Amino acid sequence: MLKADFAGKRALVTGGASGIGLATARALAACGAAVAVNHLADDPRGPEAVTAIREAGGTALAAPGDVSNPEQAAAMVEAAAKALGGLDILINNAATPGSLEPIPFADLDAMTEEFWGKLLSTNLVGPFRCTRAAVPYLRESRGCIVSTASIAGMGGNASSLAYGAAKAGLINLTRNLAKALGPEIRVNAVAPGLTRTPWTDTWPAERKDRSVANTMLLRMVEPEDVADAMVYLCANKAVTGQTVVVDCGRMF
Repeated sequence: MLKADFAGKRALVTGGASGIGLATARALAACGAAVAVNHLADDPRGPEAVTAIREAGGTALAAPGDVSNPEQAAAMVEAAAKALGGLDILINNAATPGSLEPIPFADLDAMTEEFWGKLLSTNLVGPFRCTRAAVPYLRESRGCIVSTASIAGMGGNASSLAYGAAKAGLINLTRNLAKALGPEIRVNAVAPGLTRTPWTDTWPAERKDRSVANTMLLRMVEPEDVADAMVYLCANKAVTGQTVVVDCGRMF
């Protein structure tokens, strides 16, 4: 685990109940930050994540709320910032693939208005909502934002056309928010490749093996790999407007 000194820092991690979000929340807490773990209100993994961080010696609190809902997203960020006494780090990680199985790009009929709306509202507008609500606190602390993008937003394989487009939008949003919010707030993103998460755990081994065979390191990305990149981007005060690829050397 990459180590940094975040003692006294206050962080909010959206989608922090599992996978990349949980690994990042744990990493930030291990570096000394007090962490608000965002999760859906009915997801028992959220309180479990908070308990696990506390049992490991970290400081954590629950921040329930749905980033795809405008009112809930804003209220969640406000509540978390007030409970923490401010905000230094925002990790925009909450996202959804929209389906249990990847959807072939050629299946345009599966790209319904409802499907597009769900993915864009969660994966693209959701990070913007949380950022907008967090800006007053981050500006005061001269803090930072790191979002979870994807190599799908750079032309890599995606779970669907809508997912790839939303992540491409997030990469563009990252660059432009860095311009808009600097110099007080740094804004970056991490673009993971195929990562071991609760969603990909259900995939057939053959599908994952094909993807791994197209990487230089011949392995999947682990959530902790992405968390290390998040920690680096939070700690390095000379980096902004960047999207760091963590994909084990994926060869498109």
